[in-house]
Amino acid sequence: MPLVTTKEMFKKAYEGGYAIGAFNVNNMEIVQGITEAAKEENAPLILQVSAGARKYAKHSYLVHLVQAAIEDTELPIALHLDHGADFEVCKSCIDGGFTSVMIDGSHHSFKDNMELTKRVVDYAHSKGVVVEGELGQLAGIEDNVNVSAENASYTQPEQVEEFVKSTGVDSLAIAIGTSHGAFKFKPGQKTQLRFDILEEVERRLPNFPIVLHGASSVIPKYVETINKNGGNIADAIGIPEDMLREAAKSAVCKINIDSDLRLALTAGIREHFVAHPDHFDPRQYLTPARANIKELVKHKLVYVLGCNGKA
Repeated sequence: MPLVTTKEMFKKAYEGGYAIGAFNVNNMEIVQGITEAAKEENAPLILQVSAGARKYAKHSYLVHLVQAAIEDTELPIALHLDHGADFEVCKSCIDGGFTSVMIDGSHHSFKDNMELTKRVVDYAHSKGVVVEGELGQLAGIEDNVNVSAENASYTQPEQVEEFVKSTGVDSLAIAIGTSHGAFKFKPGQKTQLRFDILEEVERRLPNFPIVLHGASSVIPKYVETINKNGGNIADAIGIPEDMLREAAKSAVCKINIDSDLRLALTAGIREHFVAHPDHFDPRQYLTPARANIKELVKHKLVYVLGCNGKA
């Protein structure tokens, strides 16, 4: 089975009241953990690659890892560029085998964002590739994305119709209160997604797939394991999973998960080295790390995204 686009995935997700997990990948163990979980749960997948991942692992290695995962699982998998910064990066991924790209023009003016997004859309569509755009800016830090709380902004629903019509994008990432990275909120701060914005966007864009970035929940079990074994991220608080599940039942068809994967992987490695400080074989400490990834993804597929059994 070849790589697929997200078009059919999103159509089914919208109609079925669930979302597809878009999981960031950086190495073989992460790819394996995610895809093994999806195979057992018979779930469709979006494996996405950031600029940082392309720099770390190289484009060709990541593409071939994903192709190997398809051969191994026979699942429908889309390969997506996360936060493409400019036309050249998007073009490189389109020409290099990706089936979906995101052009992030959210830091530009509304007019410039539309012009940049349309340029990417025109090229991508000529190659059979789908495009995700973004309106509004999420706070937080993740790879090359760094937006301060002061510069973050919610999506303005009154802009979405013009943006989608003018650019021709296939999906739209909006800002309703999620954020990038593990340190999302202060301890005790109540997390509240702006479902009023989501509902207004859905009203203005009927049957159109919406995307949530920065949607890791920072699962306490992995944070506690890291802290117990020498880490110090006790203040990390994420997005409540019940809110994400509610969003997945609406127009949200794609939910991005990255920080949770990093925490799960790191928790497995730290715990292993505390128990076995003399180990130096990567296979010894990466095996429990990969198992953590698989456990986390199975949980997300079933209890947060609701896409198990939908492949």
